[in-house]
Amino acid sequence: MIEEKLALFGGPKTIGRTFKKYNPIGPEEVAAAKEVVESGVLSQYLGVWHADFYGGPKVQEFERASESYFNVKHAITVNSWTSGLVAAIGAIGIEPGDEVIVSPWTMSASATAILHWNAIPVFADIESRTFCLDPDSVRANITPYTKAIMAVDIFGHSANMEAICEIAQEFGLKVISDSAQSPSAKYHGRYAGTIADIGGFSLNYHKHIHTGEGGILVTDDDVLAEKLRLIRNHAEVVVGPKGHTDLVNMIGHNFRLGEIECAIGIEQLKKLDRLVASRQKAAERITEGLRALEGLTLPIVEEECTHVYYVYPMTLNCDQLGVSRERIVEALIAEGVEGLLIGYQNIHLLPMYQNKIAYGSKGFPWSAGFCQREVVYTKGICPVAEQLHDESYIGYAICVAEMEESEVELLVQAFRKVWKNMGELQ
Repeated sequence: MIEEKLALFGGPKTIGRTFKKYNPIGPEEVAAAKEVVESGVLSQYLGVWHADFYGGPKVQEFERASESYFNVKHAITVNSWTSGLVAAIGAIGIEPGDEVIVSPWTMSASATAILHWNAIPVFADIESRTFCLDPDSVRANITPYTKAIMAVDIFGHSANMEAICEIAQEFGLKVISDSAQSPSAKYHGRYAGTIADIGGFSLNYHKHIHTGEGGILVTDDDVLAEKLRLIRNHAEVVVGPKGHTDLVNMIGHNFRLGEIECAIGIEQLKKLDRLVASRQKAAERITEGLRALEGLTLPIVEEECTHVYYVYPMTLNCDQLGVSRERIVEALIAEGVEGLLIGYQNIHLLPMYQNKIAYGSKGFPWSAGFCQREVVYTKGICPVAEQLHDESYIGYAICVAEMEESEVELLVQAFRKVWKNMGELQ
């Protein structure tokens, strides 16, 4: 029974407790980590050309298991997905001043990985249905200086990879899939992240596969795979003894994931299908419960795709409802709804891009002689993304709670109660 009076106006909360925190770590992961600790081999990398250049036994096991699961030739582990993005941009042979098209709706590292190599991020707009890159906007932003497209599979749904790859082929561009939030999502029968030249996934603590920190790069290209491994582990020292003659971007780092994390990742990967299915089941129940609410657009799943619901994304038609997004969110929070995301982010509007201050104080790399044109980041260049962020988008962080059946029911009741009393909020 839904109480009539909103909690915002003194009525009882619909949700009177904090939902159980999502925790996919079980006894299998504990035992695997304990085994590594007791072995004394917490890492077995050497930053020289040696049998241990590629890491220890758990690194190798996790990488082979990932290759098998995602059906790719090469999986390369890294210590964070940010590191993975930096390695991916370097591996495709980016030059200073090259332009890489990227979404404004993503974690900031998608763009700063481009800046890391003194290349220039160019922001294309997103689709209002999937919140992923709009291929028409990608095409409109291509210049003679474009080198690559970074397609972000945001919230758990793949970008339109067929259209993006067609554009890339037409213009001779590389494609990188930032599938941090979308491991196990399907696009036309293939896993998200595996269709691009290089893709990959985050292993951060609130992602589907949780090792604390970490990332997995995937590719079917032998040359790119070896460049990724070199950039991961002190490339500049290794290339000579290894006989690697392509020195482009062979500036090495320590992007190495440890044995404990990989041991945990092996166990997590075994559970991935079940973990994803639990998110999908919860999302389907939420959709069924909220489907009839006017002025609320629920997540879509494009044909021949699956959604893994890192976030449950929604949009509000505030004109139809006659109530501002902020007021609706205020009412939902009063009902006990935690984990609401008001807007997302438009990283082209961050101070770094607005002021073009990154390396030092002189506007580098935008001010450097290798930049062939002025790239603008003014508000208005991504109108769909900006409108969604400023006015209509709300998300629910479905990834942070277990979302058992009782919790889903309480969430649905809270939304229905607010909608039933929408007139009081006007």
